[in-house]
Amino acid sequence: MKILVALKQVPSRDSVLRLDGEGAWIDGGDLSYEINEPDAYALEAGLQLKEQHGGETVVLCAGPEGAAAAVREALAKGADRAIHIEQDNIERLDTLALSSLLAAAAKTESPDLILTGLQSDDMGSGQTGVVMAELLGLPHGTIIMAIEKLDGAIRVKRELEDGWFQHVTLPLPAVLTIQSGINKLRYATLMGIKKAKTKELRVVTAEELGGTPASQSACTRVFLPSRSKQTQILEGDARTAAEALAGKLKYEVRVI
Repeated sequence: MKILVALKQVPSRDSVLRLDGEGAWIDGGDLSYEINEPDAYALEAGLQLKEQHGGETVVLCAGPEGAAAAVREALAKGADRAIHIEQDNIERLDTLALSSLLAAAAKTESPDLILTGLQSDDMGSGQTGVVMAELLGLPHGTIIMAIEKLDGAIRVKRELEDGWFQHVTLPLPAVLTIQSGINKLRYATLMGIKKAKTKELRVVTAEELGGTPASQSACTRVFLPSRSKQTQILEGDARTAAEALAGKLKYEVRVI
């Protein structure tokens, strides 16, 4: 069983974010980077399936030269080999353009199963896996909580609203977007880090895959969250003030 896991390198969650000179994206000059957390769960799901049923797990990543660090980390965790699509300014590509690059590379592998995280920590569109499935003409399932391999098919458990779940059987090959938190993530061992240095990491360019797709949309401006403080004095006795506070928390702040 060949499992292809698409992952993305994103700024670390504890990074201090500053806007670039154009105000169109964040300044990456002094940022540290890591594997997108939802994609880390997709990688873990792929590694567990390989351990249970055999085959290989191949990592696919599109990003600048520095994204090779995330790819090497995935190899150190147990992936067998990797494909790195070197593409600068990956943040300038919209979902369709990025998915087209990933789909073009996936076609050369003909995997039985493609896994992605539910969404990315930076853009959070939650669309890449679904668009890849459409471009490749494959069935797909989203918000996957569990995967069971059958003969020529898979049975998956999807998370719905209000504590409901859905069980669906899909023919292979298929594309799945994995829900975060379904497994305990593994760490790269010292032996795994050493082995990663000898594993195949194939670097390809967008031109080799047919060229960089044109984006149909663009982010023209981003804003840092505004912060403000406001103090309100609630008049009346304790009961009256408590009722007023509960109303504000429920209808204005919307935290209860």
